[in-house]
Amino acid sequence: MLEPEARRSALCHPQWAPDPLRSYERLEFLGDSVLGVIVTEELMARHPDRLEGDLTWMRQSVVSRDACAVVADACGLPDAMVQSAPRARRDAAREMAGQRNVRAALSESVIGAGWLHVGQGATRAAVLGAFAGALDAAPQNMRDPKTRLQERVQGAGGGGQVRYEMTGQDGPPEKRTFHARVFVGDRQVGEGSGKSKQAAERAAAEAALERLEGAG
Repeated sequence: MLEPEARRSALCHPQWAPDPLRSYERLEFLGDSVLGVIVTEELMARHPDRLEGDLTWMRQSVVSRDACAVVADACGLPDAMVQSAPRARRDAAREMAGQRNVRAALSESVIGAGWLHVGQGATRAAVLGAFAGALDAAPQNMRDPKTRLQERVQGAGGGGQVRYEMTGQDGPPEKRTFHARVFVGDRQVGEGSGKSKQAAERAAAEAALERLEGAG
């Protein structure tokens, strides 16, 4: 359990922090690194036969902004942020609590606060418990589809170059959806959408792999 002062800092959005150093940003910075170390160690223990590329891809899925936002929701952190905000900022806090990046930042800031004020062992146990679902669901038998597509194209020969093109975006800023397509040479081989440009490119690569494997 965090002490009141540490809890206030971990839940304080920069827009209403009395001092920039007392918002959750510094704790988020620490928590991001702590989360990465804990998850990396756990994945290495769970998958002793996996190479670096596979472990990297699994870690990306576990520590993603989406996964962190899900954990924040499960732990009630958005509501806690709203309740801890000054009364005059409660409406703004409720709006921000619905943003994925804010919810993800809250997860990381609380992890950072736990590391500093509760202890490494207790924080590790709490992180593994909170991220258990993401760890269990981490893809175990494939690397980043962009890497796999590049390897497939290179292995097939022919000299075709893989390139990605963003085709648009839609939705409000806090729920933006990006669209991309991927080409091998001049031939379009896939398209996809995601909550970030990188996610859209990965979805396009995955679609391309399915198409190429189906044709092969």
